[in-house]
Amino acid sequence: MNSVDKTVIPPPPRGKVRWIICALLFFAVVLSYIDRLVLSVLKPTLQAQYGWTESGYGDVVFWFQAAYGIGFLFFGRLIDRVGAKVGYLLAMGVWTVAHMAHALVTTTTGFALARIPLALGESGTYPAALAAAAEWFPKRERALAIGIFNAGANVGAIVTPLIVPMITLAMGWESAFVITGLFNLVWIGAWIAFYRRPREHPRITQEEIAYIEAEPFDTEGKATFRQVLSCRQTWAYMSGRFLIDPIWWTFLFWLPDFFSKRYAVDLKGFGPPLIAIYLIADVGSILGGWYSSRLLARGVSANRARKTAMLACALVVTPVTFAMYAPTIWVAVLLIGLACAGHQGFSSNLFSMPADLFPRWAQGTVVGLGGFAGAAGGMLMSKYAGYVLETIGSYTPIFIVSGSAYLVALLAVHLINPCYAPVTRFARSAELHA
Repeated sequence: MNSVDKTVIPPPPRGKVRWIICALLFFAVVLSYIDRLVLSVLKPTLQAQYGWTESGYGDVVFWFQAAYGIGFLFFGRLIDRVGAKVGYLLAMGVWTVAHMAHALVTTTTGFALARIPLALGESGTYPAALAAAAEWFPKRERALAIGIFNAGANVGAIVTPLIVPMITLAMGWESAFVITGLFNLVWIGAWIAFYRRPREHPRITQEEIAYIEAEPFDTEGKATFRQVLSCRQTWAYMSGRFLIDPIWWTFLFWLPDFFSKRYAVDLKGFGPPLIAIYLIADVGSILGGWYSSRLLARGVSANRARKTAMLACALVVTPVTFAMYAPTIWVAVLLIGLACAGHQGFSSNLFSMPADLFPRWAQGTVVGLGGFAGAAGGMLMSKYAGYVLETIGSYTPIFIVSGSAYLVALLAVHLINPCYAPVTRFARSAELHA
């Protein structure tokens, strides 16, 4: 175990600008998930209308995740150089145009092509958000802040099945892509107007600056992919993302289809079960971040705090193994909701690793590599899901993998990085080359 962090942090100040920043990050994640989930809600409708195959839809998901992983590498490096503000504007601008372009296609090939630029833009969401969290929150609050904006994924997943059927039934499925894409323009205006670095923000108090800056700042420097990949901390983070991200993607892209096939739910009926699942997931996202932040505030080491929280979340996921055999849809909703809650709590703590262990100017690269690993795992899972559903016709193998993935991920993280020790070699390298 690593030693307890002895940094003295002032009590929380009166200033709340950092929480307004967190709110903006939250709404950005909401919008990104709305845009990526419109297609999954429409999948049964479009499949019936245009004759899509299960493997064809699996290919759409596969190419989204392939582009998402490549985009993570690009945006991780870019945000290390240009910062969160410019990086987020570029990311959302790209994905907004691509999202609305979905209205122009009807085949699985066409949707796969449209989702490549959507994925490239959306891949900037978490690198930019995590960079902003590292700028605005000290370590003891960081997992909580990440948990809050990470909960935007669940809110997006709740909002999408509510608004997409209404828009589709009133104006056609094409309008669902156009109208949801227009929401992003409001956020872009707010981000341009409000986001600054802490010392550059006109509304921040000196108390809040002191609170944010109580932890030591990293020296400036650069980290290459080779340097970052030489660290066991990077491989611990990447292995965790590789194992858990595919499960979350599976829930996002296949749940409407699961409810349609298992319980004969139609487009108008997706809302209540999906809302319930992602409301439960919201609770898990916030509690997972709160729990480790609480342990840190009590003086527990970062190693023990993060891993204890991840273990608790992993155990919450395991009952989803039996979701296929749930006697009613609401029992299935409970099991899947708990799994989504466990995922969100687990990921809130896993996402804290780059900020906990790496200098700020290397975090984007690490996050990018983790996103790439997660997307690679997701690509394999999408092919696996498509194959299983087309050949076996049952979600049981998919739920078995889902129920065990988080315990395996925690074991991998612990074996690769047992001490949770911060990386120091980049700082020495930067000084040598200054």
